[in-house]
Amino acid sequence: MRIESPVRLKGHSDGDAICHAVTDAVLGAAALGDIGAMFADTDPANKDRDSIGMLRDAVARVNGAGWVVQQVDVVVVAEQPKIAPHREAMASAVAAALGVEVSAVSIKGKTNEGMGWIGRGEGIACMAVATLVARD
Repeated sequence: MRIESPVRLKGHSDGDAICHAVTDAVLGAAALGDIGAMFADTDPANKDRDSIGMLRDAVARVNGAGWVVQQVDVVVVAEQPKIAPHREAMASAVAAALGVEVSAVSIKGKTNEGMGWIGRGEGIACMAVATLVARD
């Protein structure tokens, strides 16, 4: 989802840092590698690729390995844009890609209090943790 803001993320794909962090968390929880191995930035097919679609593909790989996503927790560290006004829409989009209820997705925003490269607005950080359960 796009958020109106005077700043934008630049990435090889569409630059959706939340989806990228969640994709890494889901793949990592199943010991199936990471987003870079699955969607190499050296592959022209991944240029401007939709991150929600990438997350869906990662979930399909995890499901194929016998796991199901149970819950995801995300922390976004950025000076702007503010996350709170967009939290519900973001959680809804991520939940749909994961195949879970919205209540199983937590997205929080924090600032870096003006410190370092994040505080200067040069980028953001996203950290995500995924809990998986074995498929019956």
